[in-house]
Amino acid sequence: MTLAVDVFWSFRSPYSYLATPRLVEIARLYDVDVNVRPVLPIAVRIPGFFERVNPLWPPYLLRDTTRIAEHLGIPYGWPRPDPIVQEFPSRKVAAEQPYIHRLTRLGVDASERGRGLPFIAEVSRLVFGGEVVGWHEGSHLADAARRAGLDLAAMDAAIAADPKRYDAIIERNQRDLEVAGHWGVPTMVFQGEPFFGQDRLDLLVWRMQQHGLTKRA
Repeated sequence: MTLAVDVFWSFRSPYSYLATPRLVEIARLYDVDVNVRPVLPIAVRIPGFFERVNPLWPPYLLRDTTRIAEHLGIPYGWPRPDPIVQEFPSRKVAAEQPYIHRLTRLGVDASERGRGLPFIAEVSRLVFGGEVVGWHEGSHLADAARRAGLDLAAMDAAIAADPKRYDAIIERNQRDLEVAGHWGVPTMVFQGEPFFGQDRLDLLVWRMQQHGLTKRA
């Protein structure tokens, strides 16, 4: 029997990016459906979060994610531009966010089309891979969508026709993440049990194996 796991994931989270190649590998190796459920970053989900957080946390995050990427052999660099418009050194998040809402809605659309995991893999590599400046310009996003088996123009048109429906799905994803027992990303939820963080994927596989996870033929 094919198992299923929900993945609560953010386009601004470097840890989400670092988890994604292994999620792709898990889906390739095992008979499991990976259901991508995009959420907005904590920077916009919790107003004022970065103004209250310990100032040691942001530089530690950058150090930690850089060494994880090096350890895993994953290309990595902080996005240019950042998907969240944020002032530094104050860390104040701008009221207008031209990038993250579009990316998150696109993630929902890709998931509905059955291509959620390939889409977040391609787009997060584009945004966090450290190779592209101006990932939001030109054909970069369209090319990433095409590699994931999707048509960006068709996705944008579907979202423009009913953006509130996509926002309602994002809000439901955020509520369901909290119901599952966490608030951060990436959080994988299997049969109601949350596994938070890119370093919990082995534990997730172990748990699914207890429930009959098998390798693909």
